[in-house]
Amino acid sequence: MRPIQARVSTGAMAHNLRVARSHAAAACVFAVVKANAYGHGLSRALRALAAADGFAVLTLEEAANLRLMGTDKPILLLEGIFGPDEIATCAQLDLWPVLHHAVQLDWLQRQPPARPLQVFLKFDSGMHRLGFPLADHAAIVERVRSLAGIAGITLMTHFAQADEAAGVDWQLRPFLREMAGHCLPWSSANSAALLRYPDTLGAWVRPGIMLYGASPFADVTAEQLGLRPVMTLQSEIISVQSLQAGEGVGYGQLFRADRAMRVGVVACGYADGYPRHALTGTPVLVNGRASRTLGRVSMDMLCVDLSSCADAGVGSPVVLWGEGLPVDAVAAAAGTSSYELLCALAARVPTEEVD
Repeated sequence: MRPIQARVSTGAMAHNLRVARSHAAAACVFAVVKANAYGHGLSRALRALAAADGFAVLTLEEAANLRLMGTDKPILLLEGIFGPDEIATCAQLDLWPVLHHAVQLDWLQRQPPARPLQVFLKFDSGMHRLGFPLADHAAIVERVRSLAGIAGITLMTHFAQADEAAGVDWQLRPFLREMAGHCLPWSSANSAALLRYPDTLGAWVRPGIMLYGASPFADVTAEQLGLRPVMTLQSEIISVQSLQAGEGVGYGQLFRADRAMRVGVVACGYADGYPRHALTGTPVLVNGRASRTLGRVSMDMLCVDLSSCADAGVGSPVVLWGEGLPVDAVAAAAGTSSYELLCALAARVPTEEVD
């Protein structure tokens, strides 16, 4: 069998939820498990994150799968309903949709749910992505309160720069000021806000990336935050090439040796989810020692420098990210985010669950 494999630690995921809980004070915790739990497997995440107060997903399919797997905890639909035909399913499965646009209110008014729904009413406090205009809050809240089939309302917003120096105050303060008169519970904190800004906790927090062992911050490592890596992507060297000074390797010959050197060919490529745009110098571990990628990533292979790994050869283990090599470091070197790397893991990569 091709030696590439992803190992997913449910113990590490459960640990990271405990870290999230330690920052949440009295707030309830939605574990965000959209996108197949950021590439880690929905059923696996459900077991590992069983101590969460609820789960947040994107689609009805994800929510229905969680119900089939046996959870009766609240399930938040982060983008709400995409059509009036989904209202009945929300009622049947007891899902909590986010309402962020007037058309969704129109659907609910014309087609009230058979069972009253808990809803999250999202306001745009400055991200300008999803949400009702903050200035219209009084009319929007009044309209939702008047709808038949609404069991309860939680107010909601989302931060654009919780992970950056700009922070959250420029969004949080107007949101709290405008919402104060409604006497309703609210939710605003993603992973970055939960870890850095206690004023954002509200009634529900929504950690995502931190549950999977990655840091939401460019200047603070996951280890410094007390998080443990969950996914380790590993493979092996399947061939060794010897280059002379001036010789290149891979498509485009983007890397050329400045001296005689050994190059390991690893069974991992962009069809496995490794970023094609990762350039020479992206970190890897070979036989547990730090090394780097060389040249262009191919569909099924990539090349690594064996200069510091004299004992490496065919069959030597290679860690692409995970234990011993933070996914954040790989993402930074490749000019992307850990979110993208984890979510992009291809279905063809075998996954093993470990404690």
